[in-house]
Amino acid sequence: MNKLPKSFVAKLNAVTAKRPKTVIQHILKHGFVTTAELKALGYEHAPRAARDVRELGIPLETFYVKDTNGRRIGAYRFGDPSKAEDKLSKTTGRTVLSKALKKALIAKYGSTCFIYQQYMEERFLQVDYRVPYEIGGEQDEKDIDCYMLLSPSANHAKSWTCEHCSNWTLKDPSFCINWFWAHPENYTHIAGNEQRQIIITFTGDEIEDYNKLIALVGINNAEATIKRSIDEYIK
Repeated sequence: MNKLPKSFVAKLNAVTAKRPKTVIQHILKHGFVTTAELKALGYEHAPRAARDVRELGIPLETFYVKDTNGRRIGAYRFGDPSKAEDKLSKTTGRTVLSKALKKALIAKYGSTCFIYQQYMEERFLQVDYRVPYEIGGEQDEKDIDCYMLLSPSANHAKSWTCEHCSNWTLKDPSFCINWFWAHPENYTHIAGNEQRQIIITFTGDEIEDYNKLIALVGINNAEATIKRSIDEYIK
C-alpha cells in the first residue's frame, strides 16, 4: 500500500464508532481487509461494515483476493485520500434518518417489511433508501416514497446484492428504479438480470404443509416443485 498522507491518517484515527473503526484500523495495519476477516471480527454482513466506512466519506475500493483455499473473495482498501478531504471533516456521512420518517412510513404502509411482506414490531424495522445512498445520494425526507421499511435480514440481503451488482461501479440511479430490492412492488430486474422473485413465508397451519413438502421432495427440490405447480396451474 502506498504511504498515506499524515493528514488522512490522522482523520482516520479520529473515527471512534466501533464498526468503521474496526475496518479502518485493520486496513491501516494490513493494507486491506477481506470479507472473511470482517466476519471473523464479528461482522456477519461484511459489506455493511464497509458501507459504514464509506458513509463517513472515507473512500474504499473493492477488489478481490484468494483465500487460503484458493477461492476468490472480496476485499477492501483505501481509495484516493484526496477524495475524502471534504467529507471527513463531518462527524457522520449520510444524514441519520429521522424517527419521524419511520413513523410516516408505518402510517402509510403499516409495520411491514417491504421485501418479505411480513408484519414486524416497529422496533425491528429499519428505514433504508430505495435507491442506495452510495448510488443516489441524499433524498428529501419529505418524499417518503424514496424510502422503504426493511427487516434486518432484508436490509443485509439488499446491501449484499447491491455490492455485487454491476451498478455498484457505474452508479446510475435510474438503473435502480426498476430493481427488485428498491421497488419490489413494481420491478423488471434483479441486479440487472431479467428475473422475477416470490418470497413465500409459511405460517400457522401452513407450516405443516411446508414440512410435508420438504419430507416429500427435500429442501433443495422444493423451489423446483413449486415452480412446476405454477406451470401446471397456468396450463
